[in-house]
Amino acid sequence: MREDRFDLPDVDAFTRPYWDAAADGRLLVRRCAACGLAHHYPREFCPHCWGEDVAWEGASGLATLYTWSVVHRNDLPPFGERTPYVAAVVDLDEGPRMMTEVVDCTEGELGVGMGLEVAFRDGVPVFRPRGGSRTAVRASMG
Repeated sequence: MREDRFDLPDVDAFTRPYWDAAADGRLLVRRCAACGLAHHYPREFCPHCWGEDVAWEGASGLATLYTWSVVHRNDLPPFGERTPYVAAVVDLDEGPRMMTEVVDCTEGELGVGMGLEVAFRDGVPVFRPRGGSRTAVRASMG
């Protein structure tokens, strides 16, 4: 992560496949061979059964809105330039719950159970209402 960008990840050898896929517009999850459950955030073991036979797999990029909060103030760059924004938790169709941001809709359009699809901003997955174009979300940074 760059010192002036709090919204970009620290990439290490383990998470590199995830971030490389995101840079290519693909969302990955980890799936356990022992119990069959997917999980997110990426871990080297299964948080459900503690199995160590887990592997990366492509996710559909589809999700359902579980909950959200509209952030009106954030003093860390570049978040302050983005306010208000929607911090959210979504349920991926593959099963895991994921923290993210919802973009391309107004606060009044948000609703529990709303269908979402992944988009990417600066190689970071964000979500928007289903049915939008599949082009990457453009960063609004100066």
